[in-house]
Amino acid sequence: MHRPTLKRHALLTAATIAALLATGCSTSPPATPTEPSTTRAAETPGAAAVQEQLAVVSAPSGTATPTAVADGDEGATARKSSLKVASYDRKSGRAVIKAPSVANPTTAPSPTPSASSSDGPSADPATSSPATDSSPSPTKHPSVAVGDIIASAPAPGAPDGVLAEVTQVVGTTADGDTTVTTEPAKLNSVLGESKAEGTVPVDPSAMQIEPLVQGVKVSWAKTGDLRFGPEGAKLPLGSLRIDVGAAIATAEGAPASPAASASVEGFVQLAPEVAFSYDGAGGTGSSPGAAFLGLSGDWASRWSLKGRAAGSTGGQPIRIPFAKLHADPVIQVGPVPVVVNLDLTCYIQVNADGRVTVDVEQDLKGDFRVGGTFSWAKGWTPVSESDMTGEPLRARVTAAGDVKAALGAEATVGLYGTVGVTADLAPYIRAHANASAEGSADGTGTATGTYALYGGVDLTGSLQFQLTIFGTPVLQKKIPLGALHREWLLTEGEGTVTASPARTTG
Repeated sequence: MHRPTLKRHALLTAATIAALLATGCSTSPPATPTEPSTTRAAETPGAAAVQEQLAVVSAPSGTATPTAVADGDEGATARKSSLKVASYDRKSGRAVIKAPSVANPTTAPSPTPSASSSDGPSADPATSSPATDSSPSPTKHPSVAVGDIIASAPAPGAPDGVLAEVTQVVGTTADGDTTVTTEPAKLNSVLGESKAEGTVPVDPSAMQIEPLVQGVKVSWAKTGDLRFGPEGAKLPLGSLRIDVGAAIATAEGAPASPAASASVEGFVQLAPEVAFSYDGAGGTGSSPGAAFLGLSGDWASRWSLKGRAAGSTGGQPIRIPFAKLHADPVIQVGPVPVVVNLDLTCYIQVNADGRVTVDVEQDLKGDFRVGGTFSWAKGWTPVSESDMTGEPLRARVTAAGDVKAALGAEATVGLYGTVGVTADLAPYIRAHANASAEGSADGTGTATGTYALYGGVDLTGSLQFQLTIFGTPVLQKKIPLGALHREWLLTEGEGTVTASPARTTG
């Protein structure tokens, strides 16, 4: 007799407890221990002084275009947003902002009891469905307001990305999107007082490559063991390789036989990385305390110069661009997509007097780092570093004269379509021969003397005023990176050699 009673009593008790748990939250405020830890931290004295550290990583691939929006308050940090830039006109600043669609309340089931129900409570205006929309199409969430700052990855009409502040809400399109006018914004308006630092590799498969001479071959290998090109299997992951072979015609007016010519053949291999840092604390007013933007990476090249080069007139070297490369990698700085614009032009450059005939080859390896760094104590200052070493694979110099040939790359790095840093990295081979010769009228004979073969690297460039996109004080002029020049002896020799008339190699 007692077992059914106890069982029924237990069921009633459980039902009562469940009812109290279901209604307790609506009748009394939640206890402090159930609050999120972030809320408690914000209310803790001194917690607001902790600077937010944002991760710097590559934007995820294969996902929708990332967007972040800040409300424009000084020191505010942007938040990830579901808004998208549907179109953008940089010249006029006009943009169309697309908001995610929601079901129209005229067709969606009502989430609350009907107000006409005789036994249900009346609908609460704060929780009931919005007023009926006369349009049968889906409605949009509220979009943007004047003062909002939008940071977007590349979007239609904005291949360089968007970083802009809304200055006017023009209206709504037939699809329910919002048309606005904008003006360029600064990075500190979306990064606020946070701190971020990191280096992100550039995906070689995402680079657009335009060959400028015949015979250019491109290979790359990215993470995930994806490879492309005839030499792809030999490349380190994350590397891009460009092979080239080009003839160097005799410069007009150079002191050489009309039959004299030379050729360059080899490859450039590099794994570029974008370096980015930002520190919103320690500045003055709305400007950050520190910032850095630069390009770094590993470099390798193996190339040869053959023949009698006469590659300069009036002391000016001949430069032959052989490939242009462009990429717009997106780095994710916390919730903010920062679009980096990278352009590389690979070139051959020759400065020679047309008297010396060479057959030289060099293997070069090393790294480089260029960019601009900002601090309130020093303002913007250049960064230019390179640590490269080379060794000769072949060296033969005939007759007396000088030749200097470079296989280099000119780079520009910017943010959201503005150039910030230009750099010219030029690893080179330089040959010098000093000899006295005896021979016949046809140019044959012997020469005795010495020769030396040098490897080296020249690094030049400048900072552009557009680096003020960080929110730093305006640069009044370009700031030179400062010429970095390093040279080392590859090999040297002396003795008697046989000279021949205008020996050429194609």
